[in-house]
Amino acid sequence: MTAIALTIAGSDSGGGAGIQADLKTFSALGVYGASVITAITAQNTKGVSAVEDVSAEIVSAQIDAVFSDLDVGAVKIGMVSRRETIAAIADGLRRFGKLAVVDPVMVATSGDTLLRPDAVAALIDELLPLAIVATPNLAEAALITGRAVAEEEAEMARQAEAIMRSGAHSVLVKGGHLKNDQATDLFFDGQTFVRLPAARVETQNDHGTGCTLSAAIAAGLARGAPLVEAANAAKTYLHAAISASGRLKIGQGRGPVHHFHHWWED
Repeated sequence: MTAIALTIAGSDSGGGAGIQADLKTFSALGVYGASVITAITAQNTKGVSAVEDVSAEIVSAQIDAVFSDLDVGAVKIGMVSRRETIAAIADGLRRFGKLAVVDPVMVATSGDTLLRPDAVAALIDELLPLAIVATPNLAEAALITGRAVAEEEAEMARQAEAIMRSGAHSVLVKGGHLKNDQATDLFFDGQTFVRLPAARVETQNDHGTGCTLSAAIAAGLARGAPLVEAANAAKTYLHAAISASGRLKIGQGRGPVHHFHHWWED
C-alpha cells in the first residue's frame, strides 16, 4: 500500500513554504502527497505581497474529494487565517475520523500576529483537540497559552503542559529561536518529555522550516512510524535540509531549505 499524506495549507508562489514545501517533503520522504489549498499567496524569498483566501466551501469540497477516494494515512495542517476555514477543516476531520499534525502558524517572523482574534480562538478551540501533535514555535506557544515567550527549556515545558490542557493529544514546542548554540525542540505526550536537540546552523536559507518539520512528521506517521520516532526522524531530516541549504541559490532574500539534499547533485 502506498503511503499517503495530506497537507491542508496555503500556497507559496515562491515554492519555499506552505503547500509547496509540504509536497516536496512528502516526496523526499517516500510519501505520496495530496493537498487542500486554503489560500493563495503572492510571495517570494523577500516576503508576501498579497493573500487571497479560498472560500470555506471550496476547502470543504477539497477535503471531501480527497478523503472519499484516497487512503490518507496522515494529515498536516498549516496556516489557516479565517474562522470559517478553521470550522470547515475541523468539520471535515471529524466527519472522516482523522487527527492531524497541526502547525499553528500564528505569528510572523517580525512578531506580528497573523490571525484575527476570532481565528486564534477558533484554532485553539476547534483544531487543537484534533491535533495528534501541535508544533508551535516559541511565539505561537506563548500566544496559545497567554504567557510570555519562553527563554529557556523549563518554560517551554510549562507551556507544553498548558497546550495539552487546551486539548492537543501531544505537543512539540520548537526552540529554534532560543538564544543558545542548539536548536532544541521539546516533545510532550502528557506523561514524558523528550528533548530533540540539533546543532544550530547559521544560514539565511531558512524559509519554510516550520512547514517542513510538521510535514516530515506527517510523512513518518503515514509510513506507520510511532509519533516520537516520526518526530525524531523529522528533526533529523530538517537539520540536514537546513545544513544543505547553502547549496541552493534561490532568490534575493531568505531562501528555502534544501528538501532534496539527498538526491540533487551539488
